[in-house]
Amino acid sequence: MNYSPNFPEMCKSYTFIGSHRHFSLGSNFDSILSQPSRRSRMKKESRQLGFMFYEALYGPIVFVRSTYRELVVLFAMFFGGAAIFTYYDKVSLLVAFLGSVSTITTIGLYLPNNGNFTTMDRNEAILLIVVMIVAVGAGASMVQKTVSTVVNGELAKGEAEKRLINRLKRHVIVFGYSHLGRYVVEKLEELGFDYVVLTKDPVTYQQLLSKDIFAVLEYETQPITALSAAGIERAAMVVVAHENDPDNMLVILSARKLRPDIRIISVVHDQALIETARNAGADMVIPSSVTVGHLLALSAVTKNLVGVVFSEKIGTKEIAQFSVFKSSPLIGKGLAEVSKYSTVIGVVRNDQVLKNTYDPAFRIEEGDTILVLGAPDDLLQLEERARAL
Repeated sequence: MNYSPNFPEMCKSYTFIGSHRHFSLGSNFDSILSQPSRRSRMKKESRQLGFMFYEALYGPIVFVRSTYRELVVLFAMFFGGAAIFTYYDKVSLLVAFLGSVSTITTIGLYLPNNGNFTTMDRNEAILLIVVMIVAVGAGASMVQKTVSTVVNGELAKGEAEKRLINRLKRHVIVFGYSHLGRYVVEKLEELGFDYVVLTKDPVTYQQLLSKDIFAVLEYETQPITALSAAGIERAAMVVVAHENDPDNMLVILSARKLRPDIRIISVVHDQALIETARNAGADMVIPSSVTVGHLLALSAVTKNLVGVVFSEKIGTKEIAQFSVFKSSPLIGKGLAEVSKYSTVIGVVRNDQVLKNTYDPAFRIEEGDTILVLGAPDDLLQLEERARAL
């Protein structure tokens, strides 16, 4: 088993949905499985470092961008107060500006008219009142925006995320972060592949952003803008897994319009929309209800089911594993006997995946575990032959 960086090529023909049953396949196989784990850790650490770097780099810029109106008003009031003090109190421009800043910020280093407000010029008093009210309002608005931006994680993370997404290549765009989308993301993370989550829920977006996960918030009826922000021009695949079928169709159409060559895999919850999704541009459509129902029904018939393959070329096939007991007539026979019922994927012996199964001299032994691909009826026949009970 080789985990190629070109992940989309692994998904072109088949979709495999398996159970969570696990058995050890030996040190060699375990070392192979550990490669994606190491790659995943490296990707995650790299992403976190990238967020930290860009947050530090763009933090001040984003702060100024989010509060520039308030800053302009505040500085205008500083200069306005300085002009008032220069004109009415006959002080130098520097002293007037210091007095304006200290008055507006309530530090109080300078008192106009020597602190005698009863003899202050009426026009000066009115102008100072206006300046202070406007400045305090601008300052309060700036503080509110700053606090809101920091609390919501939008201060520098949003900008950092945009920069990091722009650096991605051959990544996967996942639309929807419900139970299906979350499962896809977890598997991509586990395998160490880059991905961007497209979501319509602002709360989900903030949660993903706080976890240093690439995410794009799709505003209502703007999937093209969101897909462009997710870097679809450089992406390798789009996985559409939203819980709402109409939203899925809109994203499929938008993705196909932006990238006619990109591979699109979509889930549909209403089986009647399978052809609609294909006509919209999906390369592979997986009906969630049929998938779950298929697994549940077959699991009730046999406990040896470990997965299901959905293929547009060969239809739906099941993957099962069978242990060969000492009474089985398969013992001492080659795989040709097993292939009468199903296609053999591999044989596990002593926790090792055997590599010589195509050798004419190979023979099945007691305790072997046979992995096969086939139709339900054929698998049931093979189960009876393997156990010979």
